[in-house]
Amino acid sequence: MTTKVAVIGSGNIGTDLMIKVLRLSDDLEIAALVGIDPESDGLARARRLKVATTHEGIDGLVAMDEFADVEIVFDATSAGAHRRHDEVLRALGRRVVDLTPAALGPYVVPPVNGDAHLDAPNVNMVTCGGQATIPVVAAVSAVTPVHYGEIVASISSRSAGPGTRANIDEFTETTSAAIEKVGGAGRGKAIIVLNPAEPPLIMRDTVHCLVGDCDDEAVTACVEEMAQRVRTYVPGYRLKQKVQFERVAAADPLRSLLPPGGHGAEATKVSVFLEVEGAAHYLPAYAGNLDIMTSAALRTAERMAAHAKTVTA
Repeated sequence: MTTKVAVIGSGNIGTDLMIKVLRLSDDLEIAALVGIDPESDGLARARRLKVATTHEGIDGLVAMDEFADVEIVFDATSAGAHRRHDEVLRALGRRVVDLTPAALGPYVVPPVNGDAHLDAPNVNMVTCGGQATIPVVAAVSAVTPVHYGEIVASISSRSAGPGTRANIDEFTETTSAAIEKVGGAGRGKAIIVLNPAEPPLIMRDTVHCLVGDCDDEAVTACVEEMAQRVRTYVPGYRLKQKVQFERVAAADPLRSLLPPGGHGAEATKVSVFLEVEGAAHYLPAYAGNLDIMTSAALRTAERMAAHAKTVTA
């Protein structure tokens, strides 16, 4: 028996997620797509696909007959709007998968801690950049302590809708925190680049981890294995080249990022270069940022739904 879900947000992310539920999931069934602009392309697409819609936001969703059977709600709006959505949905006993950077619930990155918060009323999917890079930080951290992790996410400006642009500050804060809490880095930093190039460029991500002396082969093997795990739900996720290792000289300013007392130790910068090609369910394949976020949310909701069924069985 499928689990009924609704999607709030009829922009790029919400529309892509709706299509993924329809095309890819045997466990979830889309009950409604919710927006605030009656003329949005997402709501028009939903109507053509025979999905119930409302342009009256969370209040419109709650008033819909379809809402009675909804168990999980995806929020693909903005960090500010999510706070009210979460308050309303929790009071009505609905579970929430948050695709905004609001981070009211625990962070979830499927290949790293996908089974850790299956009972949580609200889980947060970090950001597109976080979903692409935190698995790599976690892979390095599994072999050797990561003192500092820095990621740079470069996405096409065409793939960044109004909600994404409004959340830029929250993007950096939430991703930086998740690099530490989920990736295991002592300190984390995130940078996002909205690239205006034409034709649009595919999503690219760079991960730098500052570690001590390390086993290069062990780190490489762990990163490659993690990339394969991500590819099970994001087929377009790939390493652009071999994992890079650079021994950090004693006079290098990077050593200031080592923990107190660690300046005399061996130091290595591990660099990983990623590319994420989208499945083109809604926007073209350059929008890998869209694909990795919605694919991670879909995988998470499916796990939550399966877990709930085993608990009630």
